[in-house]
Amino acid sequence: MIKQLEIETIIDDLNTLYNNRGAWVYDNIVSLVKKYRPLIANKENSLTEKDIVLITYGDNIQKEGNTHLSMLKKFVDTYCLPEINSTHILPFCPYTSDDGFSVTDYFKIDKELGTWDDIASLSNNSNLMFDAVVNHMSKSSKWFQSYLAQEEGFQDFFTSVDPKTDLSKVVRPRTLPLLTPFKDKNGIEKFVWTTFSEDQVDLNYASPEVFIAVLDVLLFYVSRGAKLIRLDAIAFLWKTIGTNCLHLEETHTIIKLYKKVIQSLTKNVSIITETNVPHEENISYFGNDNNEADLVYNFTLAPLLAYSIMKGDVNVLTNWAKSLEFPSDKVCFFNFTASHDGIGMRPLQNIISDDEIAKLASLAEKNGGYVSYKNNEDGSQSPYELNCNYIDFLSNSTETDEVRIHKMLLTQAVMISMPGVPGIYFHSLVGSRNYNKGVEESGIKRRVNREKLNFDSLEKELNTQGSLRNKVFTTYKQLLSIRTKETAFNPYGEATYKNINNNVFIIKRQHNQETIFTIYNFSNLPVKIDALAVNVFDLLNKKVVDESVWEIAPYQFNWYKK
Repeated sequence: MIKQLEIETIIDDLNTLYNNRGAWVYDNIVSLVKKYRPLIANKENSLTEKDIVLITYGDNIQKEGNTHLSMLKKFVDTYCLPEINSTHILPFCPYTSDDGFSVTDYFKIDKELGTWDDIASLSNNSNLMFDAVVNHMSKSSKWFQSYLAQEEGFQDFFTSVDPKTDLSKVVRPRTLPLLTPFKDKNGIEKFVWTTFSEDQVDLNYASPEVFIAVLDVLLFYVSRGAKLIRLDAIAFLWKTIGTNCLHLEETHTIIKLYKKVIQSLTKNVSIITETNVPHEENISYFGNDNNEADLVYNFTLAPLLAYSIMKGDVNVLTNWAKSLEFPSDKVCFFNFTASHDGIGMRPLQNIISDDEIAKLASLAEKNGGYVSYKNNEDGSQSPYELNCNYIDFLSNSTETDEVRIHKMLLTQAVMISMPGVPGIYFHSLVGSRNYNKGVEESGIKRRVNREKLNFDSLEKELNTQGSLRNKVFTTYKQLLSIRTKETAFNPYGEATYKNINNNVFIIKRQHNQETIFTIYNFSNLPVKIDALAVNVFDLLNKKVVDESVWEIAPYQFNWYKK
């Protein structure tokens, strides 16, 4: 049962959220805890340098005659383990649009992917990260259809608003209408809140029934083997007219409550918040000490690394890294450079100028990518995300594959050596390029980085010596192999950053009396710096280095262990 000392706090929070129905919510929490306790192992686990996550759709790997999830397992078992010990399966439930992010049923597996048995099989060798797409769901879902039918218990499951209401302060990630008209069973038109699209209706967390229904989903995922749970688009959870409806106090309270309930059953699950927003807003989800998110997506890293390569200068990157602070040594970043989404631009606000953001957007387009925009409060539009495969974003078409690979692996090496847990997107690992055909066929810009690959064809390319895929994949795995063996790369370990040279980004990692210097040259010229230590061991080249000057080739990096 939930700890006695926490019960009073939980009830106080529930009463604040739901007034006279707080007791009803608490009773239902207790019922869910009793329901799931026999299904969830009461374990405790801490993340270490050995924890690395593959980010992938369940159908990224395909082969005729096999379920997609079984082929994903084969890829993970053959090409990821042991270095990549965890798998983030992007939404795998039945859906109607947005490549899985318009869920119709949280408790089922999309039949095109496989079954819960496939999920269980994958979990035998790999820790699993599940997507909880709980800010919104499909308009075709039973929950929304029950809402339109005004069935008992569903009357307030979604938010309808008079279209004459002033909603100009609401922060939008899209240029689509915020409200979408639907007719209920009596033919009465309701204008329902749709943050992302007309097919993605936002759940109403002001309803106690919604709070309990979503908690049921989260505990079900834990019972099905989830070791990490990604709370998708969680910043938009609570709506209060007259505010920006972003990061509201009630949203933070709900995350904290969900975490308390999960931890009453197991300490073996980490909560990850996905909030593609400016840096200071993003890290607010760490809460105090470790009472909210265990990990927060490090959205600033991907565009800032690309910006630093574009400029050939690391001063902005270094100064930003120096500013990173965490409320405790029990929380950390989920670091990544690419994902199923685009490269977010909002995290760069207040770090670089709007003109520099526009230059990055222009660069993405020149390199075969696309730009998605958002509406601003003043009626203008600005880049929201860049839709481009990361390796193509970093390099233009005139550069050789050798330079392209160097730039890509430079950014990946930085990402996996930063404090936190690395998340590696499938297409980054296997050296994929822009999938423009997918965009042309669908009209969906994000498809540029969502290509589905045949297992046999991919396997042949990965094993073809000298191919781009082979070079990226082989070197990437070598880096990961080193990382997992060095305790200095512990996700909670200390990191200090040094301004020595405008071209060179330096991270000093320390943990349990182990020290590693990671040195990165972001320029197209060789760079020399005074050695930061003597008689260090070069982890990449397996040799002792005792020179007084360290030399780094263009777009190259060194990892030196003291």
